[in-house]
Amino acid sequence: MDRAEARQRRLEGFGRPETPGLPCTPSPGRSIAASEDGLWSAPETQQVASKQLGTEPSQETTLSIGVQVTLPFMFAGLGLSMAGMLLNYFQHWPVFVEVKDLLTLVPPLVGLKGNLEMTLASRLSTAANTGQIDDLHEQHKVISSNLALVQVQATVVGLLAALAALLLGAVSREELDLTTVGLLCASSVLTAFLAALALGMLMVCIVIGARKLGVNPDNIATPIAASLGDLITLSILALVSSFFYKYKDNWYLTPLVCMAFVALTPVWGMMAKQSPPIVKILKFGWFPIILAMVISSFGGLILSKTVSEPQYRGMAIFTPIICGVGGNLVAIQTSRISTYLHIWSTPGVLPLWMNKMWPDPCSTFCSSEINSMSARVLLFLVIPGHLIFFLVIYLVEGHSVTSSKTFVVLYLLAGLIQVTVLLYLAEVMVRLTWHQALDPDSHCIPYLTGLGDLLGTGLLALCFLVNWLLRSRAELDGFAELVSGPP
Repeated sequence: MDRAEARQRRLEGFGRPETPGLPCTPSPGRSIAASEDGLWSAPETQQVASKQLGTEPSQETTLSIGVQVTLPFMFAGLGLSMAGMLLNYFQHWPVFVEVKDLLTLVPPLVGLKGNLEMTLASRLSTAANTGQIDDLHEQHKVISSNLALVQVQATVVGLLAALAALLLGAVSREELDLTTVGLLCASSVLTAFLAALALGMLMVCIVIGARKLGVNPDNIATPIAASLGDLITLSILALVSSFFYKYKDNWYLTPLVCMAFVALTPVWGMMAKQSPPIVKILKFGWFPIILAMVISSFGGLILSKTVSEPQYRGMAIFTPIICGVGGNLVAIQTSRISTYLHIWSTPGVLPLWMNKMWPDPCSTFCSSEINSMSARVLLFLVIPGHLIFFLVIYLVEGHSVTSSKTFVVLYLLAGLIQVTVLLYLAEVMVRLTWHQALDPDSHCIPYLTGLGDLLGTGLLALCFLVNWLLRSRAELDGFAELVSGPP
């Protein structure tokens, strides 16, 4: 069947993907009429309104999804492991020791890869899978407007993240050190801007390259963003904050940097306005990324309060990994479901087989439908992935990592709980946002990665605490037996 015939059959009601468990039923809300030959066909007006896609979705299987996802996921995990080791190293730098709020800033800034870069990758992947960037002129417009949008968001959210870190630090310590305000704001804004620029360009290259190679960019773009996002962001944050800390006596330096980047924001805004969908995000897409930043900031508060305590030794190493793996996998699933809906439905109208706003968890993970299939693949990657990343860290940083079998079991259980909750919430949130005619790529991924940061940091701290309590109890029991034993 050639492409033209396939598109025509879809418009006639027969173009549903031939995946297991997917009924060949027209979407609700679409008016349909029977033709003289008995076939279902869409009215002429709807045929005009239907999306003219440049590509047909490939018939993916569990094996093909697993093959495409596993390699980028493992690559991402190694990047996250390196990010954890970097954070464990950076936490002893003078600037991190003196400016405690800098650790609170780590999860929301690192989380910008979920709020901005993963969202960008998801939007570009959807555009690629629906043929929107096949035309060179349209490709230039989509890419430039998306990159400009990311720079606007990075500048604003970077500044807000610094203010949130300062506020949380002031509330928890009941004091506000005014000397660190400029350092935090300038470090956050400059880090967010440079990281967004580097990762944004990388995402563009990956999506276009995957499109030309015939690989689904939904499966590889977000894992690579996750793998390099933490490394790039943490490295830039450490270097930039150390620079400002070194020249902290020059009081005019940090305000000047902040004002310069804020002044550039209208320029990026004008560039972003060349694409109508981006204009809509620029006007109404702030709430998800700001709320996600606030949620991640609470995860940062947990990190800053626990990282220096002896019973939480190793917290800095594992935080980027557990947060990154959860955000990585849920971003893949969200991007896939969003692309699926963009291809087979219209905003505001859910397909008949997805009309439940709150699906049964069993149908999310155990059905034969394509999105359930991908959820199972992603869930099966959690345990072996975390085991490999744990082994890598143990081999490199053995002295900084507990070798307790109890902790390993607790850590794996925490990772599994985190990803299971996030994958189910992804299914629910994508349906809700699509039903409201909102773009899931821009509205769901920030929430889910922010929740992933908070869940991951909280569950990780709980693992360390439970492991410490169990070890302390075992030591007390052993001491009591020694005391009560025969002389």
